[in-house]
Amino acid sequence: MSVGVSVAATQFLTREGGYLAYEVSGDLGPWVIALPGMGDLRTQYRFLAPRLVQAGYRVVTMDVRGQGESSAHWHDYSARAAGADVLALMQHLGADKAVVLGNSFAAGAGLWAARERPDQVLAVGMLGPIVRDLPASWLTRSVVQLGFAGPWRRWFWMTYWDSLFPLRKPDDQAAYRVQLEANLGEEGRMPALHTMVALSKADTAGLLGSETVPVLIVMGTRDPDFSDPTTEARWLAGQMKARLSLVEGAGHYPHVETPERVAHDILQFLDGLERR
Repeated sequence: MSVGVSVAATQFLTREGGYLAYEVSGDLGPWVIALPGMGDLRTQYRFLAPRLVQAGYRVVTMDVRGQGESSAHWHDYSARAAGADVLALMQHLGADKAVVLGNSFAAGAGLWAARERPDQVLAVGMLGPIVRDLPASWLTRSVVQLGFAGPWRRWFWMTYWDSLFPLRKPDDQAAYRVQLEANLGEEGRMPALHTMVALSKADTAGLLGSETVPVLIVMGTRDPDFSDPTTEARWLAGQMKARLSLVEGAGHYPHVETPERVAHDILQFLDGLERR
């Protein structure tokens, strides 16, 4: 399995239809469950997780269905299914309460988990959230369809992935890229990713405004996934009455490009929860 963590650090949770890979950092403290977006690895949290652990939290990073060290083949790759996976993992770990962080589509997983168990999900942190269907031109849809249609599909995804760090690339970006590309080369990974890309997020969008737990939105102002990231973030924050952190110049992975800033914002948010 081609991922950027040692095998000894990886644990597995068996679910109906497959298994999920995760790792736990920190021995004591409140639980934080962190999920990467599609087409990426749980080690995207390699800069953020240690900062949260240092601040006294236990951080669990989990590969979503189809990606990383989790099994490739599932009948459901949706954010709703990922939310159910979060709750199952919490039960498995004996975590009666947790904060859920999600990047990209996985931000919706936190919303689904909170909808099902608001007594267990203390809050949701959404990093570069894509939680509704965004308008796309005929040309964009055609490019995506063509990009996933042939043996060049992994190159297509990695080229797109490279564009998501407009502010700065971390020092280990080249090595991480090799690991990610190798993982996506494993049997079943790219078909799973293609399925995830094509899924509608209308069901998740239907949750917006109905959440009963605190929400933090962290958005890079140059996130290439949005025509106007700032407007999208402010719209989402208004819908959910969420706390908003705009990271100037950052792209789809603000927690990778500016981990100190994002860690500060998350910890400030979590500190506010403790005072509630």
